Amino acid sequence: MLRVVFAILSGAVAARAGEQKSPAPPVFERDVRPIFRAHCFDCHGSQNVRKGGLDLRLRRLMAKGGESGPAIAPGHPEESYLLDRVKTGEMPPGDQKLTPAEVAVIDGWIRGGALTAQKEPTELSAAAQITADDRAFWCFRPIHRPPVPQFAPADRIRTPIDALLSAALRPKQLAFSPDADKRTLIRRLSLDLLGLPPEPAAVDAFLADQSPNAYERLVDRLLASPHYGERWGRHWLDTAGYADSEGFDEQDVPRPEAFHYRDYVIRALNADKPFDQFIAEQLAGDELVPPHSGDLPADAIEKLSATGFLRMAADGTASSNSPATANQNVADTIKIVSTSLLGLSVGCAQCHDHRYDPILQDDYYRLRAVFEPALNWKNWRVPSQRRVSLYTQADRARVAAVAKEANEAATKVAEKERRYLAEALDKELTKFEPPVAKALRAALDTPAAKRTAAQNQLLSQHPSVPISPGLLSQYNPAADADLQKERAKVAAIQTRAPVEHFVRVLNENPGEVPATFLFYRGEFSEPRQEEEPGDLTVCVAEGQTGNLPRRDAARPTSGRRLAYAKRLMSGKHPLVGRVLANRIWLHHFGRGLVATPADFGRMGERPSNPELLDWLADEFARSGWDLKRLQRLIVMSTVYRQSSTHTPDRDAVDPDNLLLSRMNVRRLDAEAVRDCVLSASNSLYDRMCGQPVPIREDGVGQIVVGVENKVGANDQGPEVPIGGEEYRRSVYIEVRRSKPLALLRTFDLPVMETNCDRRTASTSAPQALMLMNSEFALRQANRFAHRLVSDAGSDPRQQVARAFEIAFARPATDAEIVESLAFLEHQSEEVKTHPATTAPPKSTSAGPKKRRRNRARSRPAVADPALQPLTDFCQALISSNEFLYSD
Repeated sequence: MLRVVFAILSGAVAARAGEQKSPAPPVFERDVRPIFRAHCFDCHGSQNVRKGGLDLRLRRLMAKGGESGPAIAPGHPEESYLLDRVKTGEMPPGDQKLTPAEVAVIDGWIRGGALTAQKEPTELSAAAQITADDRAFWCFRPIHRPPVPQFAPADRIRTPIDALLSAALRPKQLAFSPDADKRTLIRRLSLDLLGLPPEPAAVDAFLADQSPNAYERLVDRLLASPHYGERWGRHWLDTAGYADSEGFDEQDVPRPEAFHYRDYVIRALNADKPFDQFIAEQLAGDELVPPHSGDLPADAIEKLSATGFLRMAADGTASSNSPATANQNVADTIKIVSTSLLGLSVGCAQCHDHRYDPILQDDYYRLRAVFEPALNWKNWRVPSQRRVSLYTQADRARVAAVAKEANEAATKVAEKERRYLAEALDKELTKFEPPVAKALRAALDTPAAKRTAAQNQLLSQHPSVPISPGLLSQYNPAADADLQKERAKVAAIQTRAPVEHFVRVLNENPGEVPATFLFYRGEFSEPRQEEEPGDLTVCVAEGQTGNLPRRDAARPTSGRRLAYAKRLMSGKHPLVGRVLANRIWLHHFGRGLVATPADFGRMGERPSNPELLDWLADEFARSGWDLKRLQRLIVMSTVYRQSSTHTPDRDAVDPDNLLLSRMNVRRLDAEAVRDCVLSASNSLYDRMCGQPVPIREDGVGQIVVGVENKVGANDQGPEVPIGGEEYRRSVYIEVRRSKPLALLRTFDLPVMETNCDRRTASTSAPQALMLMNSEFALRQANRFAHRLVSDAGSDPRQQVARAFEIAFARPATDAEIVESLAFLEHQSEEVKTHPATTAPPKSTSAGPKKRRRNRARSRPAVADPALQPLTDFCQALISSNEFLYSD
């Protein structure tokens, strides 16, 4: 019996021992190399010349050591010179020392025999520096399409997206929230896909449609709207760093041709251009344009416009061309490409191997070699040299004809001018004695360089002679007036010549394929070895180089960017599909499956649902990179249709809603705030594309829409009418890096120093002040009021009801109608007590007490004072949270 008991106890002890396994001993690749990469490789690993002759990239090289002898003694930390230097703080140099925990890892590794996870390579090539552990990191693994779990009908699984998310919810005892009501769904969809609220008629039609596919048909209508490209084009323009000025310095030189790229993006998304083609044209549109003669075909103009993607970085060479500014432009361009397509900031590898991610310095310059034939810093072309004229042969013929006609007319004017001047001179000389007149005429007939001193003295003594064209009016006013008319006719002829327009492009100089060199510590003045064009080493399979051809013999260009685009969009790249799918998800849910869309590396956040991310990435590629198809799949899902209502049980389990058991409430981004206000007031001018809407400073220095019209030093002159352009969608407003529109900036419009990978959504007092006091808000509230009178007549109850339908896509409750009518009555009394001023307030910076005291007095006058209460009511609606948030 005791034996049995002992046996049972022994088994239990053994079982517990098996459950409490000792941690795996540290190995170089997994535990130590990341520490060295972050702190030591700058001097002992990344460069051809290593300090003290010590190379820390391999265990055997450390055991061999450098000028001071072996760096480590495996199994004997007390004899390891490297560990001693680290513990004393002598290494690494500088202020950033290793943490006690990092030192302990190195100590434990040496104490355990300095183990490696695998046999070390005999030659330390760039590819050999990328370990199996590096490739095993989640974002560098090949994209794997997970199986879609099966669920019962009660689980409301409408799409594979729902199934994959439900599989993550079930272990937490969570399920999807109920579907939102139809009014909420149409407003959510319209704001997401178009950036505009639904019109009341569209809401009524959707509510009346009781067919099973009513929601599906609504999705299709919205995806087909031309406003779709304006909304989703703005998202992509963020990642591209779109701006209508060069930035870089205080001059902030304008880019008059940049809008062609913006228009390309909008049109491409509206046309549902396959995303692989969309990316290829932006990276290598010029390499896709076949040789041609004569006029540029429309297709060629489109592809050349697409390359504006690579011309969005701030370009200091517009005002100060130097090797430093040229190289900075190249670095910023690579940052835009890497953060938008690779989800990594590869710029950290410009001076040394990336401290945290497996990106070698060689990789950075391999990537740079892809773009350097077009961004050749040694033969740099400033922005004015990177334009392609859109003149046609007909334009040139018209210019020549106009120039000929203008020259002929100008010749006649010049002849008439000479005759008038001669007549005036003859008349003036009659005032002198004949000998003096004869001498004056002789002096005038002598070329200035050959006049004698006596002749020059004579002319200086009689300043009324000679008679210049500018003085003709004093001698013959009628002749001068006649010449002015003739010159005006010449100017009118010249205006008939077609204006030459240009498109801003990135292209290569034919036959110019410069060598790309690795810069020692990132200094362009210290080039080292030549690098081949290629992809990041960690993104290709072990044993492959990822090199791209140096030259495509079938093309007049190097073909490097086109080859790179094809590699990226092959559907097999581990990063691109995930990055793009994550961005699409981000703009539908307010948060990406990876919350750091431009950093998929070790310093970024891990995906909340990696299976879903991989499924979306694979599905996007399998669909032929059809963006609208993928978005349709997302918005048709149960997860997208959910209510946003919080419940205690959900919040307790998943307070940040990472598992998406409800919909997220999101504040409208800056452009949508302005566009929704314009839509509510029925002011939106929906002309698409073209030149940007100009901006200017107002009287208090804020940037507003309008033409600059300064009088004197800094005073603002009268407002210049721009024919409704001020009411165009916000995507068309000029983007000046140094002058962001005040209204948009208040609502978190990013300033494009380089590009924007993710917008923030703050809540601040200036937002409320802007909607209370800005001229834009006051004018649009008044226009909203006029719309209510037009739609609902003079009945206040009907006006209130209509206002709620327009602003919130829902009817007002009985309580809201009562409160609103009471507000209108109160404001009517306020108007009688405090009549409105004749102009809107000039500043939004008044303190709250002063603002409340002056609110009625600072109210702008309206054509009909009786409309003032309704204007105030409309202003309250467009300032409300319900208007500014998507539920």
